[in-house]
Amino acid sequence: MEHLNKQLEEGFLLHNHNHHHEPSLLSHRELSSTADDDDKQFESSPCYQEKTDDEKPYSKIKLMNKIYYMNMIKAEKMKSAVVSKLRIAMFKNLATRLTGAFLALCILFQLRALAGRGGPGGADVDADFYKSLPPERIYESNGYLMISSNGGLNQMRSGICDMVAIARFLNVTLIVPELDNTSFWNDQSQFANIFNVDYFIASLRDEILPKIKSFEVLQLTKSDARLANNGIPEEVQKLRCRVNYQALRFAPPIEKLAKKIVRILKQNGQFLVLHLRYEMDMLAFSGCNEGCSAQEIQELTAMRYAYPWWKVKEIDSDKVRQEGLCPLTPEETTLALQALDIDPKIQIYIAAGDIYGGERRLASMRKAFPRLVKKETLLRESDLAPFMNHSNQMAALDYHVAVEADIFAPTYGGNMAKVVEGHRRFLGHRKTILLDRKAIVGLVDRYKNGGLSWEEFSTAVKEAHSDKMGQPTRRLEIPGKPKDEDYFYTNPQECLPQLED
Repeated sequence: MEHLNKQLEEGFLLHNHNHHHEPSLLSHRELSSTADDDDKQFESSPCYQEKTDDEKPYSKIKLMNKIYYMNMIKAEKMKSAVVSKLRIAMFKNLATRLTGAFLALCILFQLRALAGRGGPGGADVDADFYKSLPPERIYESNGYLMISSNGGLNQMRSGICDMVAIARFLNVTLIVPELDNTSFWNDQSQFANIFNVDYFIASLRDEILPKIKSFEVLQLTKSDARLANNGIPEEVQKLRCRVNYQALRFAPPIEKLAKKIVRILKQNGQFLVLHLRYEMDMLAFSGCNEGCSAQEIQELTAMRYAYPWWKVKEIDSDKVRQEGLCPLTPEETTLALQALDIDPKIQIYIAAGDIYGGERRLASMRKAFPRLVKKETLLRESDLAPFMNHSNQMAALDYHVAVEADIFAPTYGGNMAKVVEGHRRFLGHRKTILLDRKAIVGLVDRYKNGGLSWEEFSTAVKEAHSDKMGQPTRRLEIPGKPKDEDYFYTNPQECLPQLED
């Protein structure tokens, strides 16, 4: 500090004797304010005494004293101001360097830990995995990309895939993503709690793990819908697939338990995974209340008004239902599955949270399909205990089971329905019944009103779904309307065998 003070004093000497100094440390406003304060300070000091009329001969001495003293005060104040500003600048520079160094160290430790364990995932990964890895990509990094994923599990999953593609395009290092802990589900899980982070890094080392040299950082606070569905180079689309279907493996505890569920189901024959999105939050958000009691409707409405980020409050339930915008009710779903001749002896695994209305709303489905199960009925309570307070980890279990099912049928077109559909296409167009909500609602109402016999109803449902069984098809493109066209992750056609024209 003495050395710094000496440099500053020398600088002020230059300031007083050299008119070509740099003026960036103090602004003109700061200097003017300093001079005004100096006058007041001088007049209140012992060096200044008000002179009477008979002491006028000494006015020149007074003026000289005042000028001398003011210069001393100004110099000291300017010195203090410059020291303060230099300290702030030094602190900011140090903070920037430390941030960059910290990020670099994080990646370095991840790589060292990876090498120390002999491969990603430790004993949970095949010994030959490392041998099959592509060589690490060596390139000059433009910096770092930090992302904060938003939404539920599958919204974050697709967003992460997009971010890897963006990182590759920008030639930057992707920092392991931060997951959303502030959404409706209030899940505090981070990336390593849900996904196998070592496997993720190692399997993409030829894409996103560069030679570390730069400390420039770009942060994106949301990761969803960052890339278009169409009009993107094929290599980028294939990278999105590679991340989604190869690199994003679930963390070993989740993968182990999910495989156990699948094993139990397969031991008992074929199984259909029903993503029955008839949960309280979905109904409150969408304004759908078909089959609900007056008290339940009041409860759902109160919940919708309780969450300010749900923008639409007044919703006509009958209107949105007829437009096909509501999740199918358990009763509507049961009739649709029966009309499609789903075997009544098949196991139906419900991939969802608590069904609104409980067993009362599931009664007709359980009667038609007695082998109705959930993970809570297949596993011991102790098996699920580590995941119970983490909705995204519970959703990850259902995701794995849904991908492995003999048949998958979603009752609403949410993120899980879309991403699982695309995953099953990637694995060979596994049977996926894409229930047409608008068609089903209209047909169910006609059947209940006596307008259709059962045979007519069943025939009409089959016809409406003849091309909605997960068979190969082209993604619908609507230029300028990305929300109306098919989502990339529902049908990643660039990564599938090409269809003949």
